[in-house]
Amino acid sequence: MSEANKELVRRWFEEVWNQQSEAAIDEMYAPGGKAYGFPEPNSVLVGPESFKSVHRVFLGAFPDLRFTLREIVAEGDRVAVAWTATMTHLGEHLGFAPTLKKETLDGSSFLTVSGSQIQDGRNYMELQALILRLKESSPASIAKEEEASFA
Repeated sequence: MSEANKELVRRWFEEVWNQQSEAAIDEMYAPGGKAYGFPEPNSVLVGPESFKSVHRVFLGAFPDLRFTLREIVAEGDRVAVAWTATMTHLGEHLGFAPTLKKETLDGSSFLTVSGSQIQDGRNYMELQALILRLKESSPASIAKEEEASFA
């Protein structure tokens, strides 16, 4: 069981994120499944449609997103994975102009699998810090700083 659950989680990161497949979300994310901690630390996304809406925003901002799994451990119905995401801020989907900055985000996810679907995912990452760094380096933010220094 543990090996099958590890394989499902590997497929999740590869197909959902690296291949950007919404169909894979429908296949692997339980109808009542919950994802905690994405996109904000206290967020809870319930069901595939809720997850897909955040998935679209994130991929719109970072269309070259790529996850690498550093470590994956499973016991029974639980799977823990440490990952690194690399991306370039190329889209306006975060609410500000693309910065064209390449970024790296390390994180971990703790998942519960049942019936060949992810039932529960607890995600830990510094996504808000990454977004703040990008926002501060956006052209509009830099222009405001320059205006303030000349005032």
